[in-house]
Amino acid sequence: SACPCLCTEEGPLCAQPECPRLHPRCIHVDTSQCCPQCKERKNYCEFRGKTYQTLEEFVVSPCERCRCEANGEVLCTVSACPQTECVDPVYEPDQCCPICKNGPNCFAETAVIPAGREVKTDECTICHCTYEEGTWRIERQAMCTRHECRQM
Repeated sequence: SACPCLCTEEGPLCAQPECPRLHPRCIHVDTSQCCPQCKERKNYCEFRGKTYQTLEEFVVSPCERCRCEANGEVLCTVSACPQTECVDPVYEPDQCCPICKNGPNCFAETAVIPAGREVKTDECTICHCTYEEGTWRIERQAMCTRHECRQM
């Protein structure tokens, strides 16, 4: 035994001391001493079939960023998208959040009308999409007013 022993009449009496626990990421253990010692720790993470170095940051998708932590765990964060200023946002490839290609707009019944302008939806109805510039606040439904109109 590598641990200290005492020679007694009954034979050697070896005291096994309280050894410190090995690091969970230990990949090479030296057992030649009384207490086993870690000679090499794993310094990488495995995530979805790929290997990353400790503290390396990597992008998994347009919305997801990850980091290989010192303890071998992979921590990921997902981007939170701001509320869109339109009712018809589109997802573009390689972009995380949807974008408003047609600018700020809202619904006037079933039609989509631009924000900040009055739009005549039929002979008797004028709709207005309220929008506060720079605040990202938009009403989803337009304010519509019906007027007296003569039917021809």
